[in-house]
Amino acid sequence: MKNNFVWCLFSIALLIGSCTPSPEKQARELLQKSILAHEKENSYENLAALKFRKWTRLLKEDGSIESETDQLNEFRIKPYFEGKITWIKDSLEHVSSWDGSQMKYLMGGNEVLNTDFLAQKKKDLDAAFYAFAQPWKLLDDGPKLSLQQQRILENGTTVDVILVDYGPESDTWWYYFDPITHLMIGNEVQLKDHRSLIYNLSYDERTGMLLHGTRESFRVNEKGEKLFLRAEYRYYDYELIFE
Repeated sequence: MKNNFVWCLFSIALLIGSCTPSPEKQARELLQKSILAHEKENSYENLAALKFRKWTRLLKEDGSIESETDQLNEFRIKPYFEGKITWIKDSLEHVSSWDGSQMKYLMGGNEVLNTDFLAQKKKDLDAAFYAFAQPWKLLDDGPKLSLQQQRILENGTTVDVILVDYGPESDTWWYYFDPITHLMIGNEVQLKDHRSLIYNLSYDERTGMLLHGTRESFRVNEKGEKLFLRAEYRYYDYELIFE
């Protein structure tokens, strides 16, 4: 009788364990909720092309301004990915563009042909789109997702956490979501030489989707404690084209 009782408890434990979703499935379920929260009248799935401006101010550790840029970002998603970023620096127009197969860079109308330079600019262009397209891009094939324990950020906010693992030698990302609204409220990234914590301070709702409005990026230590304000961002003048 005793052995039968122990075996029954063991079987129940196995059954309960088998019914618990994996951390990856839980992460994907949270992302689906977040996507619904960010989509009001329009859907990212139907987005074919977009345009927006992004103002960036970089700050030094002492609080002084390192640089300011105001870039026009243009992307086409369908039928294939294209992108172009245009801005003025030192009275010269810079145009960084990807036509789906080739990267080009013009500085004051002169084409830059250095291969390593163009490869870096392609990474910058991809990063600009990646930053815009959250939380949707997190569901792309490739990264390994896992839901982590809830965390209290340095500002006292309790958040749901998804760890995004892009593999060995890649940066490690944590994305933070409001436990009630499921909106993405920030993210943290560990790079080789530093760690950054980015907060979404506001959203732009005029396109029928909740997109980035204003953001702040802080350099933080491994405990997530702020060291200094590194960057300020403002996204504006969105123009979206849907299928």
